[in-house]
Parts: sequence; structure tokens; C-alpha cells
Amino acid sequence: MKELLDKLIVKNKALTEYGQVANYIPLLGEADSRDLGISVIDDFGNIYSSGIYDKKFTIQSISKVIALMLAIMDNGEEEVFKKVGMESTDEPFNSFYKLDLPHGDKPANPMINSGAIVTTSLIKGEGEEKLNRLLEILRKITLNSTINYNKEVFLSEKSTGDKNRAIAYLLKNKGLIEGEVEDVLDTYFKQCSIEMDCQDIAKIGIFIANKGRVINTSKKLLDSKTISTLTAIMTTCGMYDFSGEYAIKVGIPSKSGVAGGILALVPNRYGIGVYGPALDKHGNSIAGYGILKDLSNELSLSIFL
Repeated sequence: MKELLDKLIVKNKALTEYGQVANYIPLLGEADSRDLGISVIDDFGNIYSSGIYDKKFTIQSISKVIALMLAIMDNGEEEVFKKVGMESTDEPFNSFYKLDLPHGDKPANPMINSGAIVTTSLIKGEGEEKLNRLLEILRKITLNSTINYNKEVFLSEKSTGDKNRAIAYLLKNKGLIEGEVEDVLDTYFKQCSIEMDCQDIAKIGIFIANKGRVINTSKKLLDSKTISTLTAIMTTCGMYDFSGEYAIKVGIPSKSGVAGGILALVPNRYGIGVYGPALDKHGNSIAGYGILKDLSNELSLSIFL
């Protein structure tokens, strides 16, 4: 596995030249677009890594998977999906125009920004409690007690997050979020600013792949139905408006973030964490996609085979 990962890093490194870092968030714009790394954890707990895999980065939209998980744990699936849909979308991740049309009763899914703001609002807790619960469960899943959010990135996102602010006020107007909009947004921006490396991300992947069991322990934190829902939503919606083509060409449940991370998993087999901050036009890591496509083809990982 290590030799294969080394080979795929070398092969896909050139793709970084065709992507751009997310410079609309000033601090993310400082990332090195040539960075590329991957970690894979198998169901026995063996970890294989290559490239720039131990550099911390903010997980951004990968956090939407954990927020959805907590929202379901707190409210049940039925209540959550009354306020957010389960449908894939051909719109960019930060679009909200359909939500403002007469038939736009709720966001299409929890993996676009409008849907994620709803799920974050559904997490129980006041003030910092929502964020602390997100951090607590991530620390349990990854067995890494040092995981925290980057305050500088949070402030950078908060100061440039006017479109998310517009989305949130529209959601408030439609009765889809409760409480103070700015409080919900603070939690949302902070959860996006949580820092991890590829190995931490891979541990989230193997946690979901192993039906909610923490790696190398007997701790089961999540029921199988919620795991099934998370896996399905990642498969159909996790790569934004590229999710359909990605499902065909890669075929494994994944979730990307605009800092360049990708969380991926193969049920009952692997958890995968990828980092490559050079993004394609959809907001996904361009070289990360290349690596996952090659890895899936080499090992026949597609869940559709």
C-alpha cells in the first residue's frame, strides 16, 4: 500500500498546477498549492501515508458530515430532514437562488452551505456548547485530544462570509433556523476552521466505514442507520455539483473541503484522508481527486462494482 501511495503522489503532483487555492478566504489563500498528501487506514488499524500528510489544515466543509451526525443524534432523522433535503444538486456549494424561489422550501442537502447552516443550527447547546460538542466527538473518533479550531481562520472567514450571512438570514426568514443568526454563523465558521491532518481525516473515514466504531477500540458511538444515512449523503452530495461524475469515476463516499481536504471511505475496508489545496472549478482538490480516482481503479474500490 505504501508503495502504491508513493506512486500516486508522484503521478498526480502535476495536477496541482491546474488548480487554485481558495483565496476568497484570505488565510486559505496562503496555502502552498503544490502540497499533496494522503493517509489510508485499513480495518485492522494499519496506517499508510505518503506526501505532505502530516500538515494541519482546516477541514472546512468536511465538518458538515460531523454536524449532520450530531444533528441527527440530537433530533432524529425525521426532524432534521424536515428542514433540509436529501437531493443532490447541480448548483455551486454556496448558491442559494433556488432557495428564494416560490417552491424553494428548504436547502437541497446538508452538504451545501445553506443545508449545513441548518444542520449546525439543529445541534443542541447554547453559545460555545455546540462547537465544544463537535470538538469532543471529533477528539473521540480520532483519539486526538489536541484537535481544535484555528482562531485566525475563523476570523478570516467571519470577516469575508457575507454570502453565508445572506444565506443564513434567508433561512431565518423561511423559519428553517431558530435563534440568533450571528450565533449560528459563529459556530458554523468555527466548525469549518477546525484543524486536522490526513491521518485524523482518515480516522473519521474508518470510523464511518466500520459502522461507528472508533479505530482500535470496541467503542461504538453511532447507530447503523445514521451511518447508512451519512454514507449515502456523502456518495450523492459530498463533492458538490461534481458528485455524480465523481460517483461514476471514483465510486467511494467522499466529502471535500475548500482548504483542500477530502474525507473518503470504503465501507468495511478503508478510511482515507487527502490534502491538496489546489482546487478545481467545483471547489474540490484537483490532485486529490486524481489520487482517489487512481486508488479506486488500482484496488477496485468503487462501491458500485
